Amino acid sequence: MASTRDYYDILGVPRSASDDDLKRAFRKLAQQWHPDVSTEPGADERFKEINEAYQVLSDPQRRQQYDMFGRAGVGGTGSGAEGYGPFGGFQGFGDIFDAFFGGAAAGGRRTRRPAGADLRYDLQLTFDEAVHGTEKEITFSALDTCETCEGTGAEEGSEPVTCPRCEGSGEVREVRSTLLGQMVNVTACPRCRGAGQIVEKPCPTCAGDGRVERKRTLRVTIPAGIDDGHQIRLTGEGEGAPRGGIAGNLYVVTHVEEHPQLKRDGTELYLELVLSMTQAALGATVPIVTPDGEELLEIKPGTQPGTEIRRRGKGVPHLRRAGARGDLHVLIDVAVPRRLTERQRELLEELAVESGELGEDGEAASAPGPRTKHGKRSLGDRIKDAIS
Repeated sequence: MASTRDYYDILGVPRSASDDDLKRAFRKLAQQWHPDVSTEPGADERFKEINEAYQVLSDPQRRQQYDMFGRAGVGGTGSGAEGYGPFGGFQGFGDIFDAFFGGAAAGGRRTRRPAGADLRYDLQLTFDEAVHGTEKEITFSALDTCETCEGTGAEEGSEPVTCPRCEGSGEVREVRSTLLGQMVNVTACPRCRGAGQIVEKPCPTCAGDGRVERKRTLRVTIPAGIDDGHQIRLTGEGEGAPRGGIAGNLYVVTHVEEHPQLKRDGTELYLELVLSMTQAALGATVPIVTPDGEELLEIKPGTQPGTEIRRRGKGVPHLRRAGARGDLHVLIDVAVPRRLTERQRELLEELAVESGELGEDGEAASAPGPRTKHGKRSLGDRIKDAIS
């Protein structure tokens, strides 16, 4: 049964723990609970729990999601969750142990296949492309399988032979003494570089590597709602591996242009709308910008500066909730004219007299002008200040 314990409790660290704190805690627990070291009952499950907690908390993006939403924010429970942390993704107990202690635990013999490098591609997107999603064609250069030798690295008519140093395992093993007792340190064979085979007659096109550099073109689907700095992983689309190994991954990093009027915060959008005094006082129907084009917004009579009008479902789509969208928040401001014509001044003075803020002689009334229910100065008061 999958554990539901808090990841910070599992590693024994506070929620404010630094990356170094997490690494030290994991190292200590891994030495204690690794199944090839510990004889305690349930060591396997305990180590899986430790591994899962560290994979999440050592990745800044997944840690932020976990802090906000718990396990639901990082794909629920289970040690099979994908991780792209400081060691490029763990494949099992041995890989984690290797990352910290330089080799596999005793009895962990396995053949290593050389892997191709991961690649990064920075993709520029417009605001509309990020909000609504799109498809983009990208072109980049990368090492790819040599067509002459079909990736073997060997000259036509010949084949790679078994490496005499590692006898085809791709590894060399060395017994050493540690605080945990004798352990077998397993590293890639220096003769064949982990391939288990060597090329005696190299291919003239790729010089025995099995790869040549060429341009590649891919079409990438950009999901609606993607944000600046997000990554899209294309498995196996990175550099090819030497002599038929596993290809690396391609990480497409998005960079989104800012909108001239709309400000984005996750799935929420904010628009500042400036009204005239008459529009705010009398009400109006005004055009506004939305992600889906221009729309009309009804302004109620007496709308005050600082009012927020929310248009639900007019924000950015949620990446992981199909059909759900954030909201558009329209923040109202009222522009007071700096200069008035003679006729405009007369009309505003008439308004001030009508509201009791000026006497018939044009002098300020003895009684203070009316105030709103919140104690703020009335529209007449602000008009008087603006024109004085």
